Amino acid sequence: MTERDKKASVKFLANEANIDDLAHLNEWLKDSKNNQLFKDYIKSNYLMDSGMNSFNSEIFKKNYLKIIREEKRKERRLKIYRWSGYAAAIVVVALLIGNFVFNGLVGNSKDELVPVVVNNNIKPGENKAVLTLDDGEEIIFTKGASMQTQDAISNGEELVYKPNESTSKKIVFNTLTIPRGGQFFVKLSDGTQVWLNSESQLKYPVNFIEGQTREVELVYGEAYFNVSHSSEHLGSHFKVLNNSQEVEVLGTTFNIKAYKEESIIYTTLVSGKVFLKTNAVQQNLIPGEQIELIKSNGELIKRKVNTSTVISWIDGNFDFNDVPLGEIMKVLSRWYDMDVKFQNESIKYQRFTGRLSKNHTIEDILTSIKGAEIINSYEISNKQLIIK
Repeated sequence: MTERDKKASVKFLANEANIDDLAHLNEWLKDSKNNQLFKDYIKSNYLMDSGMNSFNSEIFKKNYLKIIREEKRKERRLKIYRWSGYAAAIVVVALLIGNFVFNGLVGNSKDELVPVVVNNNIKPGENKAVLTLDDGEEIIFTKGASMQTQDAISNGEELVYKPNESTSKKIVFNTLTIPRGGQFFVKLSDGTQVWLNSESQLKYPVNFIEGQTREVELVYGEAYFNVSHSSEHLGSHFKVLNNSQEVEVLGTTFNIKAYKEESIIYTTLVSGKVFLKTNAVQQNLIPGEQIELIKSNGELIKRKVNTSTVISWIDGNFDFNDVPLGEIMKVLSRWYDMDVKFQNESIKYQRFTGRLSKNHTIEDILTSIKGAEIINSYEISNKQLIIK
């Protein structure tokens, strides 16, 4: 399958194909062997996009017939046989999608294993957190549970601290803990915005001291920071500490993924500039770069990445690009607060590419993965998932 074939297919599926793309698809799909290639490409590269859930082949067909009619008006010299060919291409592709993607993709094989679901208690995550005050008091945030103190206000789904107006030289800390199956947003008193992912903890001052370095600690987990610029705070830099590294910024947006049970810490810069320090070395990042810190030996590995993929979680998506299923299940287990077991350990190393919505049920997610022939089947019982 050439790049031209792929581009024409993707543009058709994304409702962006022009008349040349349709002409190419028409010629390409005349070869029956390409039908299977088209099917495989959809399975591995497009099925998982959440937009496909609303796919309707009739609507797609009508939309493209309309496009071609408009193009036909513009290009009066188009021959009727070309128009017929494009319409045929639309019908063929729509049928392929309808039959291959939405009727199981792999057919209704007699050998297909049927998932077993018993008392499915696995639910998508939601906005929730536990705030621990300096004196040890805990406040639980859930939807609709509003709270207001002299320092902050919350509607139960986010926490906003009042602007830094304190002249006190004493620093008082709060700790925000996000459980499995949760996420939360907090705006610090200096204006810095922080999105916290499932199973994460952030420790930070209620008020920062003007002119001094602003420091917070990502105790564990994953957080996306949009840091208030140092120019707004008498030039004071902003630092994110972790027991393995320190990230210093002037004002920028970046993501840190530092889960306790994982062997690597990932720091990804979206915009601005940051300096990453460990006990042994210091490195700077430019936008689009990611540094992997290997905890066991302190080695740093820098690479270029697609930042939109890295931070897709704050927009309500899981975006996986050739990721082993074992790693994917770590991510899903945190969001869905479930235990995952593999009936066959080798399945962990099967790789998957696709975008999945965090709002989908776990069964929707597994149907997409199963449709890509990554797994044979699965079993759900209460909050446990067994991959087969």
